[in-house]
Amino acid sequence: MSDEPDLLFKTLSGASRDHATVTPEGTVIADTPFGSVEHRSTTHVDNRGTVTELFDTRWDWHPDPISFAYTYTIRQGWAKGWGLHKLHEDRYFLLEGRMQIACYDVRADSPTYGQVSHIILSQENPRIVSIPKFVWHANINIGSGDVRVVNFPTMPYDHENPDKYRLPLDTDLIPYKIESAGGW
Repeated sequence: MSDEPDLLFKTLSGASRDHATVTPEGTVIADTPFGSVEHRSTTHVDNRGTVTELFDTRWDWHPDPISFAYTYTIRQGWAKGWGLHKLHEDRYFLLEGRMQIACYDVRADSPTYGQVSHIILSQENPRIVSIPKFVWHANINIGSGDVRVVNFPTMPYDHENPDKYRLPLDTDLIPYKIESAGGW
């Protein structure tokens, strides 16, 4: 019995307390990279299934038009990144699975300069989200199956001169470690 308080103190002294991540109303508290915008989508449900709105120009959520779109997958236990774009933004809409976007803002004039932030995309919270230019980002499958995402980048892909800069997932240049995921 006399060891119980000591064990409690010993374990608690090595623990860290969780920080609030949402308000009591469910609004996410965490900062996203400055300039990142999102629009929560509507899912219509009936006895046959669902329809989820991916994009509507009437939302007026982003100043750039949609000029190109593609889909990609990430297998369970894998990640894609770190990547950065100088000329365009990514605009993701998750179709299947659960994905974490780890972001590292290296824009010297940004209020979130030097910060690591996370955006979680899931089927339960459908939305389209943008990743600004000059923000390093890694897309990590955190679900139990494949992830499928649609990207509506702000400009078409240039096959001869890609606007894609890469760092390895285990780089020391970004103060965030991606644990237990393969990839590059």
